[in-house]
Amino acid sequence: MTDKQPQYLIGIDLGTTNTVVAYADMQQPLSPDNCKIFEIEQLVAPGEVAKRPQLPSFRYHPTQGELNESDLVLPWSGSASSEPLSGELPQVVIGEWARELGAKVDGRQVVSAKSWLSHPQVDRSADILPWAGADDVAKVSPVLASSSYLFHVRNAWNFTHPEALIEHQEVVITVPASFDEGARALTVEAAERAGFGKILLLEEPQAVCYDWYARQGEQAQAALAKIKLLLVCDVGGGTTDLSLINVAQGKDGQLTLTRVGVGNHLMLGGDNVDLALAHVAERHINGGSSAKKLSAANLSQLIQQTRKAKELLLSEDAPESAKVTVLGSGARLIGGAKSCQLSQQEVRNIALDGFFPRSSFEERPLARRSGMVEFGLPYAPDPAVSKYLAEFIADHQEACKASMTQEADSGDDQAVIPDAVLFNGGVFNSPVLNERALSVLADWRGESVTMLDNSNPDLAVAQGAVAYAKARRGAQLKIGGGSARTFFLVLEQNESERQAICLMPKGTEEGQELTLSERKFLLRLGQPVQFHLLSSTADHQYQPGEILTITEENFAKQKFISLPPLVAVLEQAAMGKSEQDSVTVSLACSLTEVGTLQIDCVADSQQRWHVEFEIRKQLSNQRANQATAKLPAAFEKARERVEEVFGNSKKEANPKAVKTLRVDLEKMLGKRDSWEVPVLRALFDLLLEGKKRRRRSSAHERIWFNLAGYGLRPGFGYPIDDWRIEQVWDLYQPGLQFGQETQVWIDWWTFWRRAAGGLNAVQQASIYEDIAKYLKPSALTSRKLQAEVKQKSYEDIVKLVAVLEHLPVEDKTELTQWLLKRLEKPAETKTSWWAVGRIASRIPFHGSAHNVIAKDDVQQWLPQLLKIDWKKNQQAAFAAVLMTRMSGDRSRDVDDDWRKKVIDKLSAAKAPASWIEMVEMVKELDEAETKRVFGEGLPVGLKLIQ
Repeated sequence: MTDKQPQYLIGIDLGTTNTVVAYADMQQPLSPDNCKIFEIEQLVAPGEVAKRPQLPSFRYHPTQGELNESDLVLPWSGSASSEPLSGELPQVVIGEWARELGAKVDGRQVVSAKSWLSHPQVDRSADILPWAGADDVAKVSPVLASSSYLFHVRNAWNFTHPEALIEHQEVVITVPASFDEGARALTVEAAERAGFGKILLLEEPQAVCYDWYARQGEQAQAALAKIKLLLVCDVGGGTTDLSLINVAQGKDGQLTLTRVGVGNHLMLGGDNVDLALAHVAERHINGGSSAKKLSAANLSQLIQQTRKAKELLLSEDAPESAKVTVLGSGARLIGGAKSCQLSQQEVRNIALDGFFPRSSFEERPLARRSGMVEFGLPYAPDPAVSKYLAEFIADHQEACKASMTQEADSGDDQAVIPDAVLFNGGVFNSPVLNERALSVLADWRGESVTMLDNSNPDLAVAQGAVAYAKARRGAQLKIGGGSARTFFLVLEQNESERQAICLMPKGTEEGQELTLSERKFLLRLGQPVQFHLLSSTADHQYQPGEILTITEENFAKQKFISLPPLVAVLEQAAMGKSEQDSVTVSLACSLTEVGTLQIDCVADSQQRWHVEFEIRKQLSNQRANQATAKLPAAFEKARERVEEVFGNSKKEANPKAVKTLRVDLEKMLGKRDSWEVPVLRALFDLLLEGKKRRRRSSAHERIWFNLAGYGLRPGFGYPIDDWRIEQVWDLYQPGLQFGQETQVWIDWWTFWRRAAGGLNAVQQASIYEDIAKYLKPSALTSRKLQAEVKQKSYEDIVKLVAVLEHLPVEDKTELTQWLLKRLEKPAETKTSWWAVGRIASRIPFHGSAHNVIAKDDVQQWLPQLLKIDWKKNQQAAFAAVLMTRMSGDRSRDVDDDWRKKVIDKLSAAKAPASWIEMVEMVKELDEAETKRVFGEGLPVGLKLIQ
């Protein structure tokens, strides 16, 4: 960066489907007409570069030798100022030509990178895109893909403006209002990797409103004179983003705009329409059969075709039909082509009745996941945008009534609907969809709703980002509203309710610091301290420092969302405290320029400690602070009992005391399957302090691993579990002290199985490398290995290897083949069937969805399972359930005919109905199913969201 003042204000709409750049020259007056679209140079055909107002957010990864280097030359290629993007592929096409190539060649196109940034069930920094890509295609992470679009923009801008490099300008990048802390942070990371300087983030619905206001100029005030509440409905390629903006006249007669409500993240947009149309086209191509299915790569190609057909058939003066074609692969590129016609009526039926049905205001979205789930993305369960719109307005009735004061008095039962709407997003390029959405709102309101003009939805967000930058300089009206969410710190927890304190109310303005001076916290120095946070977009106006009780009922009603915990270590030296082990602090909170919460711990001396919004990887090696966890009164007795066995006493260990420790703890704390997570982790932390004393005897070692593993399971899910895993991983390499006893080995393997969810890929691979020799079928012919594995408990090794979900797919595939080979022998433990199911499961328990065994391999193995008598062997039946369980992702799910075979056999074997449901539909696990998958029950209160 440089201290040089920027010459340009630049707005970037980093969209799911297109990236758009707008700018204003600050050397000119910052008037409404001082905003232009930057036309981005990009490849539009082999060797052909052209400027376009949009950069399609598509990447194409060619096979080696497919494209000539000369065909990929861009104006800035080879220039000294254009260093390659770190981690980028040797060859890649970005933009219009990438979109066209992907519609012709299957499995090589990256789409919807922005949607993947907000998908927490995958590792967003892992190389997973293109999802369901061809076997030989190189992959990149969602972060790198997003960064590559920004990098292309940066190169194009800098080539055109060598005297005003983009990294020296003021840049505003837009994000959905619903983006959580993680997705915002990843967007900032993508910009940093692309070489941008400091950036600002702006919510897209606000950007749309800024653009509208700027385009109206002096007419804006008159246009809004009779409007009280504006709904901004932004339905883009991948997300539906909703906001409410209050319109009011200030005391001085000036107009004020205040954002009073935002929706939660909703992965529903034009992509879903394209996908639904692709399913229709797929049936046409397959002669009306729904049993036959295209490959995931073919479907990806077909979606690009149906997108074009949709845009054509929903336009004004649309033709009666449009042709879509799926080309073959390789040598069958032409001969393997399949085509069909999509009619105008089919497209309109799906777009209107499927996505904008004339639903009543009382109708709510279906909670159950529908079939609109593909390519690993968690699309909204119900495709009806209108139902989510009704739910959003209903959730913000307090804000609606406060804005529409006259209507607020008409009765509590009467829903208050905004009196104006501003549509945006590529979906609303269609006049048909515009009219339908407007009429639905009018039906709910009982009278007309004013639609504000948005003549170019594709460009409005980028232009609005520029208008926002101008508003920051006082050149136009700035939208107020501050934080879209209220943030809370959880204080206490018991079986049914939690205490939480309001840190920052909704509406707090950017840069405004709130200090909870009346609430003091005692923090221990030199130890990791956790902050468990919640946020809510609900209407209710809380006060800073206000304490509330959160029950299961109001958690759902107020739409609370759990945020990543904040963790910090307050070092003694940093605080200037050489002797004290604790410090009294207040919490100071503010909203950053990128819309995230910042918390500082402020001591009485005004010294500060900044708390990062992440779990720190390098924490103090001392135990975690459990001061905020509510522990039962009997825990102090339990602590004494543990310290008696594993404490630092020099007395000879009492063998009887260690052998009865588990029973004694259950007498004090209740049956251990009822112990909640705070108790489990507090117990684990006690044991961690005494880890060196586990070597006092074989009983000490066995009991230590048994209890510590039980307290740590499943290795994640509670603040600073990553720190706990770091501490126990140091125990792996030294191994066991009393390895001659089988029961000690059983507890050793069980410990690592219970902690496996918190182990990283390298750690899991290290374990696998040590135990793989016992699992190979060839081990059955080695007397030495057979003697070893008998002593070390083969069955528990099998249980452990089954849960190493971070292993590479090649290792998982080979491991499954080994176990299936061994299962041909009657002597093999039936646990190996469960292991096969876990390893080849369609939905990982703790791993990333991109790292599952290919469905083609699973389908090759299913015949062996189908030969087994499932009435006699439930382990084999449940393995088949896991291997064919419905995920909704075509690239992972086995073909319908295989699922039907499994369902029929389960029915014949009178298997539990819930098993059949897991194969029939996308279904969350209940407690019994979770226990069977995990191998034992999860801690009370810990539920994994899949």
